[in-house]
Amino acid sequence: QLQFVESGGGLVQPGGSLRLSCAASGFSLGGYGIGWFRQAPGKEREWVSCISSSNGITIYADSVKGRFTISRDNAKNTVYLQMNSLKSEDTAVYSCARKGSRTCLGAPGYDYWGQGTQVTVSS
Repeated sequence: QLQFVESGGGLVQPGGSLRLSCAASGFSLGGYGIGWFRQAPGKEREWVSCISSSNGITIYADSVKGRFTISRDNAKNTVYLQMNSLKSEDTAVYSCARKGSRTCLGAPGYDYWGQGTQVTVSS
């Protein structure tokens, strides 16, 4: 019953944009910090962004800051990741995850993960 469903991935040219969605079911995402992660082939999973539930504060990895925007719509039980000015190095499987607290900082870590959606940036 508890799951994330990521969508919005696809093929885009460098400089283009995509908007990823992470729809939650089985729980209310408003009670948790929600993060986005990505993993490229042959590379370790990388943290991308997080939005807290307590006050909506957002944080970003340096590699995406200024290009990506995380947001949430609690009425739709969905978190979004708007990705602009995409680069080839952004190519990865993007997954959302639930943090075991209302905030993005500190312990505990992330306790539930979605399946992911593929983003490919190529000319």
